Amino acid sequence: MTDRGPMALGFLMFPGFPMACLTSAIEPLRAANEITGRREFVWRLIAETMGAVRSSADIGFEPDTTLQAVEGLDQLYLISPPTAQFADPRRSPARLRWLDRTGVTLGAFSGGIFPLARAGLMDGRPCSVHWCYDAAFRADFPEVEAREAAILREGRRVTVSGAGAVFDLMLRLIEERLGRDCMTEVACWFQHPFVRDADASQKVPVARSGGTTDSLPAAIREAIRLFETHVEDPLRIPDVAAAVGLSGRHFERTFKRETGQSPLRYYHHLRLMKARQRVLYSNDSLREIAASVGYMTSSPMIRHYTEFFGVSPRDERRLTQSLRRAAPAAAAE
Repeated sequence: MTDRGPMALGFLMFPGFPMACLTSAIEPLRAANEITGRREFVWRLIAETMGAVRSSADIGFEPDTTLQAVEGLDQLYLISPPTAQFADPRRSPARLRWLDRTGVTLGAFSGGIFPLARAGLMDGRPCSVHWCYDAAFRADFPEVEAREAAILREGRRVTVSGAGAVFDLMLRLIEERLGRDCMTEVACWFQHPFVRDADASQKVPVARSGGTTDSLPAAIREAIRLFETHVEDPLRIPDVAAAVGLSGRHFERTFKRETGQSPLRYYHHLRLMKARQRVLYSNDSLREIAASVGYMTSSPMIRHYTEFFGVSPRDERRLTQSLRRAAPAAAAE
């Protein structure tokens, strides 16, 4: 075996980052090192400034270094909630762009795609966006192509939808560096049930059915895809039935059997779920949000939202923002 240094990965943490994404990245790399008896992988926890960064679980992680000081990385991944902003909006994005120019592979886990896109590093590139952030991301970055893939590796950009997919990505890195036998042993250490193909789509729940879209018949999956791509300009249910090659009556029966809801009710709920993403993860006005999910005015959207979620969009946004403000204050106590 040729003498080579370990692969160096950095994880740039933002306040409120999903801890599961970080542990899902580090643990399989640690296991690979133990199995081989060599430091094949090293990692660094990074923040914009020194001092503990608290995760969404309110557990603090001390960074090893700052973004401005870090060097020697092969790959750097941003981990954050979708609402994350750079503490230094001038120097931090500039530093990321410099790292890109020096050949570092850049990527994002979960909501980390938002600050990566804000830094201008996803322009003209496709990316993986977690399904629960999709509407907010598309509204904020219409020039960036969001895809349903759980993991998307495009050149020196690697974007991952969530913690389970992060584990899969690390298994791929282990396989590429150390071979399939080592990768399989790492997966078995953690009883990881499967390794997804590189082009696997995200698992997306079917509203109020207890299942996921990939388990549905092809015609129903296609109908849901049409619903998903026509949120701002809603389709007529008979037109969707015709598009998937079913009679109106057969479509209604099959859709309700598979999802537990009529097509119209499912479509209505889907639009409200998209509205909720933008209520929680954007600063768009309720008028803008209503228009984005096919309402002519905000009043009926607010009424339907309140009926469905049990809280008005204004109150839910206010409560969410107050909780986010409270988290840093609690950490400082």
